[in-house]
Amino acid sequence: MDHRDMTELSMMSKQEWADKELSFFHHSLQQVAPYLNSEGLAIHREIMKEIEQRGGLSAFMPD
Repeated sequence: MDHRDMTELSMMSKQEWADKELSFFHHSLQQVAPYLNSEGLAIHREIMKEIEQRGGLSAFMPD
């Protein structure tokens, strides 16, 4: 599955994002966290909240 870009995803609820999309953008935003403005940090927090609601990152890892 290819990742949808942030432009498309930003128009959707985080609940509609695929697990792989959440994981990908969490990792990407984590790498640039020192450079994010307040809006970027808010998006990253929303992504982390959705990941937690789905059982955390370990729930996204294959067995």
